[in-house]
Amino acid sequence: MNFHISDYKKYYRRIGRLAFPLLLGQVGTIAVGFADNIMVGHYSTAALASASFVNNVFNIAIFCSLGFTYGLTPLIGALFTRGEHDGIGRMMRTALKVNIVFTLCVLALMGVLYFNLHHMGQPEELLPIIRPYYLIVYAGIIPLMLFNLFAQWSFGINDTGLPTWIVLAANVLNIAGNYVLIFGHFGCPELGLNGAGYSTLGARILCAIVMMWVFFGSRKGSEYRGGFSHGAAVRGQWKKILATGFPVSMQMTFETVSFSGSAVFAGWLGEIPLAAFQIVVISGMLGFCIYYSIGGAMAIEVSHAAGENDAHGMRRAAYAGYHMILAAMVLVSIVFLTGGRHIMGIFSSDPAVIGLAVTIIVPMVLYQFGDATQITFANALRGTSKVMPMLYTAFISYIVVGLPISYAFGFTFGMGLYGIVLSFTVCLLLAALLYYVFFLRATRING
Repeated sequence: MNFHISDYKKYYRRIGRLAFPLLLGQVGTIAVGFADNIMVGHYSTAALASASFVNNVFNIAIFCSLGFTYGLTPLIGALFTRGEHDGIGRMMRTALKVNIVFTLCVLALMGVLYFNLHHMGQPEELLPIIRPYYLIVYAGIIPLMLFNLFAQWSFGINDTGLPTWIVLAANVLNIAGNYVLIFGHFGCPELGLNGAGYSTLGARILCAIVMMWVFFGSRKGSEYRGGFSHGAAVRGQWKKILATGFPVSMQMTFETVSFSGSAVFAGWLGEIPLAAFQIVVISGMLGFCIYYSIGGAMAIEVSHAAGENDAHGMRRAAYAGYHMILAAMVLVSIVFLTGGRHIMGIFSSDPAVIGLAVTIIVPMVLYQFGDATQITFANALRGTSKVMPMLYTAFISYIVVGLPISYAFGFTFGMGLYGIVLSFTVCLLLAALLYYVFFLRATRING
């Protein structure tokens, strides 16, 4: 691609304006993740290891549901560009029904998994901690889906700030709840890991209630409620939502399965490697959340250009977002290389856990480029609504290639936890390359 600053300046401004609120929300998510793991890690190594297993397994369900809502953003964005407010309301009504059914199917599968936890090779002494925490996290999936569904409406109409402020407020309450419920302060019972679960559940319920009130009860949603309540049904609309949401959902699911499968592998190595893996994962979220906030904003810009059939605009928006994400990647990598030891040292008082986690800094830095690139062009494809290639790209990269390589590096080649994390570089780079090729095809410029 030819780089001319004048071609991209307006996109930098637009993406930056949209990304800033998203970035604040992601920073809030990082802060909660750090606070959760710091408090749980200092409560006990067993609690941290149990949280690692449950959270990584549940990330599959969360990102599956979340990805399905993400398919709505370009549809809303295209309607918003054309000023079709009633159409947005009708789209939200159908999307609510489809997402509820989809999430209930996901929950059914997670329910089956609960009754088979003892077959997953985790340390036997952790199961009494894992089981009740699993059920608490399970209860939070529906409110999380509802919040994210209505957040996509807000993103699609160019308001990325509203969901961000809701999340930030809930995050403050979540951290306070962790402090009170994990350790039993202010006369509350000492609930340990379950306290962290209850605090997060309360925050997710609050986010869903507030976000839905904005759509159904405030002036901001008034332009769209008519279409939601009284608009004529659009034939085949659910198929359109399914066609954009399902591939994105599967893309995020397959990626998460790869990482969560690696968490299961880490559990096979023992309690200490599993706890260290959790520290590596939550530290790595620093990069992921920053990249995804920029990528999400860039997807909105791509969707607006797609609504006008502007192939040049779609590419320029994507490349502008990539430039910004690469700059963030360099900064994040520097932070990991210079301060990774200090970052990881705050999560646990167990020297064995911290010592092992510090040895994984180099492979964690190595996979940042692949992560930044695949996030860019996965979101760019999402913005075009031509998302079907995301499904089989993710399946090949993360399931066919990623999981076997993770096992091979960790066990066959005897590299342990170092090899498991190092394997992420391979699958992320493969996914990045394939997403980029399909994005070029989706935005092919004729003439």
